[in-house]
Amino acid sequence: MYIPYGRQAIDENDIQAVVNVLKSDFLTTGPAIEQFEREVADYVGARYAVAVSNGTAALHAACFAADIKEGDEVITSPITFAASANCALYCGARPVFADIKKDTYNIDPQDIEKKITSRTKAIVAVHFTGQPCEMEAIHKIAEKHHLTVIEDAAHALGAEYKKQRIGGLSDLTTFSFHPVKHITTGEGGMILTNNEELYKKLILFRSHGITRNPQMMTRSEGGWYYQQLCLGYNYRITDFQCALGSSQFKKIDSFVNRRKELAARYDEAFRDCKNIITPYQHEDCNNSWHLYVIQVQNVERKKVYDFLQTAGIGVNVHYIPVYQHPYYQENGYQDVCCRNAEELYAHMISIPMYASLKNEEQDYVIRKVKEAVGEGYRD
Repeated sequence: MYIPYGRQAIDENDIQAVVNVLKSDFLTTGPAIEQFEREVADYVGARYAVAVSNGTAALHAACFAADIKEGDEVITSPITFAASANCALYCGARPVFADIKKDTYNIDPQDIEKKITSRTKAIVAVHFTGQPCEMEAIHKIAEKHHLTVIEDAAHALGAEYKKQRIGGLSDLTTFSFHPVKHITTGEGGMILTNNEELYKKLILFRSHGITRNPQMMTRSEGGWYYQQLCLGYNYRITDFQCALGSSQFKKIDSFVNRRKELAARYDEAFRDCKNIITPYQHEDCNNSWHLYVIQVQNVERKKVYDFLQTAGIGVNVHYIPVYQHPYYQENGYQDVCCRNAEELYAHMISIPMYASLKNEEQDYVIRKVKEAVGEGYRD
């Protein structure tokens, strides 16, 4: 038996949805894409959605739409996948790392304020594990300093901040549909916005910066004519991927509810374990639980990790602080230190969390985690 930290849940309806598109006239740039975009936009309460090839492409497109360019600075969290910072580099800007809060593990608004300079252009707020950041405070900071807010919500589809779903709150919000996320398109991503001008820029950027819209072109020589208006990329997603996404999306609420059940079971199981710190839940937030991250105490994290892997449990560590990666160390980040992020990294482990995880599999994980930290009985 091997229990991964995350995995997709594909059923026959999902498979048939893909097969139907494969038998249709459109494999890409067809109606399934627009349908999926509309479904997600309606769900989160956003006016516009643009589906792209992956979550990183979504972040890159969001930075482009926000007019982030060389010389600008973008503030983000160090406890995230590298793409949250790399998206600024793609545009020639410099990522700046603000520390996290010790309780929520999300970016600290007070440290954001300290890191703002005359070059700061945007804040990329990462909803780590599916728990939303303190968006009210972040929006106030952004308004005060005239900054764009991009929410990296790769972990947070279905999450809520102050009873509003993540996706329609800020200038731009990005989702990921990688197989370990709440729903999957295989690979895929999406940008949500309420701003029509940003939406138009995203549509261009997704497809080489090219348009056939006569109202956008400088001239038209006929129905065949098109123009490249900006330097875009081929970040298109396929119809069969979006058909899978739409089919998966029908189950989003049940997927999120199951993750909440699993989180509650973990909370209860580890409540009295002195060597385990369980996740804290902010009262303003409704976590959608992409990850369940524990901290281990009084025992070496590597020993716990190795023990669980040997036991067939595919635990992981999310994440190495971005600025500690060799690329960043070689490019001016040697002296960066976010103490809370580094302390968290030294103790954190992600244990299995996905909608198709069975109770008996979770019970096995719980038993082995307790054993690994010295608070259980050996089999």
